Amino acid sequence: MMMLAMQDRLSSMVVDRLRRVPTLGYVWIVVLGLLAWSYGQAEIDMVGLFSGLGQAWRYIFGSPDRPGSGYFPPSLDQLPEYLDEMIVTVKMAVWGTALSVPPALLLAFLAARNAQKSYGIYLLARRTLDFLRSLNELIIALIFVAAVGLGPFSGVMALAVGGIGSLGKLLSEAIEGLDMGQVEGVRATGASPLQVIVKGFGPQLMPLFTSLALYRFEANVRAASILGLVGAGGIGYYLQVSMQSFENRNVCTILIVIVVFVAVIDSASASIRKRLV
Repeated sequence: MMMLAMQDRLSSMVVDRLRRVPTLGYVWIVVLGLLAWSYGQAEIDMVGLFSGLGQAWRYIFGSPDRPGSGYFPPSLDQLPEYLDEMIVTVKMAVWGTALSVPPALLLAFLAARNAQKSYGIYLLARRTLDFLRSLNELIIALIFVAAVGLGPFSGVMALAVGGIGSLGKLLSEAIEGLDMGQVEGVRATGASPLQVIVKGFGPQLMPLFTSLALYRFEANVRAASILGLVGAGGIGYYLQVSMQSFENRNVCTILIVIVVFVAVIDSASASIRKRLV
């Protein structure tokens, strides 16, 4: 009997793999077709890339006929000021993330098919999230700079609006992947919709929600670093000024500061996620 069971299992595995082969073949055909279709206008030029690496090397490390034109060694003259502005950038990310969470949670439940019974509301919430995700933070920052003026607050609002779309999309997909048995059990007790969310969805969703919120915070730190390019505060303003004035060593210092802060935040949030998920 055991031999027959093993043979049946092996035969079913072989059949499943044979069924997948044509599907994988079609997928690869589609992928290769898309690459061929987009090759021309994407202007892929690997020969030009490798021949131009020398120019990139001279730009980063300087040209012999222009002393001091490279990125190294980084200038430390304004390092305290850059550190202060990087802290402002992190604070912008903190507030941008915090302000995006409540509307993202609301839209996530409205855009999750297993949580929202009305197809019209579900569709409207989905399209709203699609629209918000399609807007780049720099474009949103320009709108808020025109509304509230230059400074970190316009950057905070840009991060908040941009975060609603991406965080809401990820949360809605997480909600749709939850086990509905616990949710239906809470509903069967006659609980209100709010109680269903808190008692049915909440215990399952909380670890995923925390992980996604931390991920969004990491993304906001990176995004906030460049919002200063449009006058939305933070270290991006100093990055823009240094690049426009060709102060490459200052640019190098700013980039090092950004990379160090992002690496520390990524490591800390990864440690927190590992404990929760």
